[in-house]
Amino acid sequence: MDAVLTALVEDRIGPGEQAKELIKIAREKLEFDYCMALRSPATALFTALKSLGLTEGQGVVLSALSPIYYLNVLNDLKLKPIYADVEPGSPVMGRETLEKALNSRPEGLEVKAVILHHTLGYVPDSAAISESGLPLIEDRSQSYGSSGKSVSAGSAVLTILGLEERDMLTAGGGALLYAGNRRDAAILRSIGELPPEYGLPDMNAAMGTAQFRGASKNIQRRQEIADAYYKAASRTRHKCFIQESDNTDDLTEADTRDRYNNYAFALILETGMKDVKAYAKRKDVIVESAFDKTLAGAGIVAAGICPQAYSLTLRTVLFPLYPRLHTEEIERISKLIVTLP
Repeated sequence: MDAVLTALVEDRIGPGEQAKELIKIAREKLEFDYCMALRSPATALFTALKSLGLTEGQGVVLSALSPIYYLNVLNDLKLKPIYADVEPGSPVMGRETLEKALNSRPEGLEVKAVILHHTLGYVPDSAAISESGLPLIEDRSQSYGSSGKSVSAGSAVLTILGLEERDMLTAGGGALLYAGNRRDAAILRSIGELPPEYGLPDMNAAMGTAQFRGASKNIQRRQEIADAYYKAASRTRHKCFIQESDNTDDLTEADTRDRYNNYAFALILETGMKDVKAYAKRKDVIVESAFDKTLAGAGIVAAGICPQAYSLTLRTVLFPLYPRLHTEEIERISKLIVTLP
């Protein structure tokens, strides 16, 4: 709050010194070569696609559980979406679902990029997907703090870290677009300096800087809360998403860190979502549909094209996972999970 108020009383609250400070602390945490602080994730995705030199009519692969705004950006650039299903028991695409999407694309459609969304904090196997040779745009907005397999040197990689409400770090809006090495940084720099209207305002940047500084504490607290939820869920017939590398019989500390690094706790239901929502409401707990704001959840991607993703939109709910939840609230939500219909 102090950081935001300080920014508000400055003579300039548009893109300026606070944005530079945000990039500085982000570089320490993310170890990138070059970064742009932008006004929204949509602006970041637009800029990333433009920097890759894509032209009208070319194809871009994206998961059916990607945010709806992805399609809006592709339409603005007159690019063609190619929808990939998610892996069984996972909210993210994999190498096999990518290949299936590529094989089913319309004849003659030239594919030039893949957008990897780390849905609900679960990290795709970027290294395997990069073997396709297509440039990657990774959206790590919901997986900040998670580790993943490194991408091969042959693929260009640009990364988006959104700072929106449902992202791991939030600044009330905005995004960072960065490149990890000099080669990929040169791709971003090639588009030149953007107008100030594209930049992240200092008020948001100040909040983002504070979020980076408090991230470790908040992530640890989320992990502790989610561990209680997972133990409760294990006593039910409902299921949790599992990272591909996880071993539920012998969880290491690293497994736990990756598993719970999400902004909310997701549960895949064996019963109807409507009944669960109604039950939770009677217990004064807000339970949300996990994928209603995604391409598949909004009905943009037909069920027959991506059946795994479509099934998850009907059965996946989210439970509160705020770092400031009190012990009594955590116990109440855990009890709710155990007694779900």
